Amino acid sequence: MASDAAEKQMRVLPLFEYCTLDTNTKFGLRIERDPKLQGLGILGRGRLFSTFHHDHLVEANKLVEVLLGAETFDEFVDLCHQTRDFVNEGLYVYAVSVAILHRSDCRGVSLPPVQEVFPDKFFPVETIYKAFKVANSHQDKDDEIVVDVEATGNILDPEYNLAYYREDVGINAHHWHFHLVYPSTWNAAVTGKTKDRKGEIFYYMHQQMCARYDCERLSNGLPRMIPFHNFHEPLEGYSAHLSSIVNGLPYASRPEGMTLKDINDVGVQEMERWRERILDAINLGYVTDADGRETILDETHGIDILGDIIESSHESKNPEFYGSLHNWGHVLMANILDPDGRFQNNPGVMDDSATSLRDPIFYRWHRFIDDMFNEYKKKLNPYPKDELGFSGVEIESVTVKAHHDNVVTTTFEHDTLDLSNALNFGRSGPVKIRYQHLDHEPFAYEIHIKNNTDKLRHGTIRIFLAPVHDELGNDIEIDDLRRLMIELDRFSATITPGSNVIHRASRDSSVTISKERKFEELLRGEGTTEHSSEYCSCGWPDHLLIPKGNDKGMEFYLFVQVTDHLKDLVGQLTDKNTCADAVSYCGVKDDLYPDRKTMGYPFDRTIVADSVKEWLLPNMSLTTIKILHNPGH
Repeated sequence: MASDAAEKQMRVLPLFEYCTLDTNTKFGLRIERDPKLQGLGILGRGRLFSTFHHDHLVEANKLVEVLLGAETFDEFVDLCHQTRDFVNEGLYVYAVSVAILHRSDCRGVSLPPVQEVFPDKFFPVETIYKAFKVANSHQDKDDEIVVDVEATGNILDPEYNLAYYREDVGINAHHWHFHLVYPSTWNAAVTGKTKDRKGEIFYYMHQQMCARYDCERLSNGLPRMIPFHNFHEPLEGYSAHLSSIVNGLPYASRPEGMTLKDINDVGVQEMERWRERILDAINLGYVTDADGRETILDETHGIDILGDIIESSHESKNPEFYGSLHNWGHVLMANILDPDGRFQNNPGVMDDSATSLRDPIFYRWHRFIDDMFNEYKKKLNPYPKDELGFSGVEIESVTVKAHHDNVVTTTFEHDTLDLSNALNFGRSGPVKIRYQHLDHEPFAYEIHIKNNTDKLRHGTIRIFLAPVHDELGNDIEIDDLRRLMIELDRFSATITPGSNVIHRASRDSSVTISKERKFEELLRGEGTTEHSSEYCSCGWPDHLLIPKGNDKGMEFYLFVQVTDHLKDLVGQLTDKNTCADAVSYCGVKDDLYPDRKTMGYPFDRTIVADSVKEWLLPNMSLTTIKILHNPGH
């Protein structure tokens, strides 16, 4: 069985090599298209595929369903080879990736990192061009070549201070993989696999991205972002410095001061209309389907229903009426420079889930989306004490154990990425890009919990982090603070009668994924066994678990809460190995979300108190810690 998974891994990897080249001849295959593939190839090669564009998604979904429907692994691989050279390049990689993640006979098979399949989505064109120049001038074809990444701006643009975060390879890869695990077009009736709480996880993962971005802004002395709020407002400028290897064209820049324009598929007025209809539904407390039936937005399912409508996904109760606000927003912003397509440009980075986090407007757009979700959350009553407490259990103290107690140091580290599996340099030695990313020292939580009962209790430990002060140095009001709370970890623990000390390493976080296996490691067969945990690549990168902080030591609240695990439990996980690496943001693939509480609990609802300390119960703890940034090298 282990060798079976390893053999499949070896057969899958070539599907992702040199995806922009016509390579079926390399495999010596005589391609006769299966009748199942009729109607594909509409998007055309050389166009940028978008996970937000309706027409692109319709075709991608058709291919996904064909690949999922293949009766054997051999047929699946054969269909992939058949589609490779006539289906759009990005659409092909997306559909094959979704199929591998969801086919039961691909268990134990890992996707290669998307940043090695399409490095042009992650690194400036100047850097890739420099790699070609150096490789061409290098005589020895077996040597390893390493070039350093080029900067994409300077201090004239305040947002440049956050380029390390927005352009981070790990978070952009996470966003791409999140939309593979939760495709908006997913149809459980066809695939036979239900995506539990899909609308809610769409809301929560993006809400957390906004909270994290604001924490990074405050770390760099910048004010919290102003949400997008007006479909006619002039937008800030942005240039990604990316060019696509699919067609050689740059991703469109956005000059300062441009406003959204109608495109062929959707108009700005429709976006405004959809927003009003969604806000009306929130105010009325129900949504209406195409037949006029009302579905109440209750405490349990309301956020999930809204998430499906706002994205909008296949589960939307009424896509004709409520539209597709989130997805078309991405597309409109990406096409702002050439709305009617007269110049045949590539769209901007907002069009693509692997590149959109680079653009500051992504976060402003998602805070606008999150503000709509928050309108719904404000309709719900604040949590009563019996839903927040844990009778008989109290937290006595919490310490963050690092080089210095309650001080975590961040710095910048170097990493490399191999271009050789995507771009043909005509040499046997690898060509790599060296780049920097934020990282932090390893740390651990030491949590002292007292069980005042005579019974063994099972607890869920929830850990959050939020900045103490705003951009002006004032304490942040509690109801604003809750929307800046970053989830750091969530795990279960056994609590015996009396005193308990719980240790938890930062590397074990329920939010982050362990390090991805690179193309070359997968080619060597590393980690491919029937017992190795299946790897979805969905999850926050471990190196960005905490914000940067500053060189003086920025103060953050570390909030810890223990709740009754027996009340939080949702059935049993069917298999610990099924993509359960980063459950907080990604759930467990094709299984129930492993927490009965609403996502973001206890900070997803309005908090009525004068301060955090006044709101605390015995089963909660608030510790002030510092995050110290050491620029290092």
